[in-house]
Amino acid sequence: MAELVGPRLYTCCKCGNHVALHDDVVSKAFQGKNGRAFLFSHAMNIVVGPKEDRQLMTGLHTVADVFCRDCGEELGWKYERAYVETQKYKEGKFILEKSKIVKENW
Repeated sequence: MAELVGPRLYTCCKCGNHVALHDDVVSKAFQGKNGRAFLFSHAMNIVVGPKEDRQLMTGLHTVADVFCRDCGEELGWKYERAYVETQKYKEGKFILEKSKIVKENW
């Protein structure tokens, strides 16, 4: 009998809260505050902090840090606005740091 396996997920490293689907990965070639990071089109079960302007490697962006809704762990940030035209594709997307998320159902 075959076992049903749900969608491949990423969970919070601290509490196991589901925060993103593997199908929503846009790119794995990003840099976060603490190392490698993934760009996601959507994230779930998170809290979005206040917006602030930050000078990142690719220019000035308005971003908001994102936190796990269950335990409060900082997971990355949400791109609210990109000021450089070539970076506009990031708007509304999420950076989740590889060190802060764990694979589930792989």
